[in-house]
Amino acid sequence: MSARNRTLAVAMAAASALALSACGGGGGGGGADSDEPIPIGMIADLTGATGDVGTPYNEGMLAYVDWRNEEGGIDGRQIEALSNDYAYEVPKAEQLYKQYINDGVVAVQGWGTGDTEALSASVGKDELPFMSGSFAEPLTDPEEAPYNFIIAPTYSDQMRIALNWIEEDSGGGGEVAVFHHDSPFGEAPVGDGQTWIDEEGLDLGYESYAMPSGSQNYVGLLSQAKDQGAKYVVIQNVASPAALVAKDIAAQNLDMKIVCLNWCGNELFIDSAGDKAAEGHILIQPFAPLSAEKEGHAPIKEYAEANNIDTADIGAAWVQGWYAMDIMAQGIEEAMASGDELTGASIREALETMGAIDTGGVVGDGTVEFSADSHRGSTATGIYEAQDGAMVEIDPDASL
Repeated sequence: MSARNRTLAVAMAAASALALSACGGGGGGGGADSDEPIPIGMIADLTGATGDVGTPYNEGMLAYVDWRNEEGGIDGRQIEALSNDYAYEVPKAEQLYKQYINDGVVAVQGWGTGDTEALSASVGKDELPFMSGSFAEPLTDPEEAPYNFIIAPTYSDQMRIALNWIEEDSGGGGEVAVFHHDSPFGEAPVGDGQTWIDEEGLDLGYESYAMPSGSQNYVGLLSQAKDQGAKYVVIQNVASPAALVAKDIAAQNLDMKIVCLNWCGNELFIDSAGDKAAEGHILIQPFAPLSAEKEGHAPIKEYAEANNIDTADIGAAWVQGWYAMDIMAQGIEEAMASGDELTGASIREALETMGAIDTGGVVGDGTVEFSADSHRGSTATGIYEAQDGAMVEIDPDASL
């Protein structure tokens, strides 16, 4: 079965589970000796503005659930994945969240910054652990977002690491243009980047530019960046528009180097831009791609082989989805080991107190760890360079 067909089968099973749950099923948390399924709600962008990376991220999560259930689930209980597309529309995310509350989920896997931040207060009130594809820095503060957990360096941390790399690469005196998605996701690290330059005394110029959605090219923005004197373009966006920027730079023969943060720092950026246009650009990617050959990739490769999935189809976003669900599952497993009823509060306590979660070198410096004082799971990231159509690791665990 192909990767796409395999994922479709898993997604259809999840959708069926949701339909049954809505009709009166729903597992709930259950006691320590319960054998009921463990329901987890998933808010996915499959068809919206960030669907190019949202789809493989969702596929990775569903694949993990499939693999974990085949391995016996969590302490003998199956995971019930309730996965639905919200098309990057905050009102739809809010509707799905309410549905999942009715379905008795014990945790939620979300997606975007806008919807994650919009739901944060409700998540806290309802005591539901919530992880997502958003790494906005305010979500790491338990005082403000008590049930949100960020499993990798925040967008702001990624920006700080990118600026440190640019300072070193340029020898100081470089001009940085920040191209960002025109949304809370895109804007999340922009102000913190300027603050970092000021606080650290970096010798860098810094201007930001919103990327209009649906653009066929970014020649206009690049013209503004050229007038600024920018030699570096940090991109806080997904892969498809970032690839257009790379193509425009190549077509105009501009002396500019892209530094992609998490959601464009992947193979999809390279494939979409083409090897020649992508060559030499820098990718800030906290989740090691399979090409980096980390110990934590072993179960993914075994799952792919068992299900006739070509590992060439498994990119960094897919790996990210797998490990987002793995970290959530490990928190649930720890909560169940306490012998108490499985609740959102018990999962939160487990995540805060269980210590370092080993990811076999895949996430950041290899471990993710939360505490009651901070839900920032990691501050380290890999740095890669696009070389001959591949992501080549140039720093395995850059950190602040």
